[in-house]
Amino acid sequence: MMISHFEHLVNEEGMSWGLEAAIRGASERLMPILMTATITALGLLPLALGTGEAGREIEGPMAIVILGGLVTSTVLNLLVLPTPGLALRTV
Repeated sequence: MMISHFEHLVNEEGMSWGLEAAIRGASERLMPILMTATITALGLLPLALGTGEAGREIEGPMAIVILGGLVTSTVLNLLVLPTPGLALRTV
């Protein structure tokens, strides 16, 4: 979604590939990404907090791993994903 948004900014709105397009595209996609990650994290939080309860030996650790992946993927999506696209487009 973010790469297609960058392409929309360049093709439809006439921006050039560069730092300005990356910052604008990432800032415009920031809120939808954070809302999705927050709602997912809130849904998994009860499972992660109930790790020590009987019957949740698998669900609790799995929820913790999913929450860690959610945080990592959100950060990578906002910070690392725009970088290769910018490097390829400026060459």
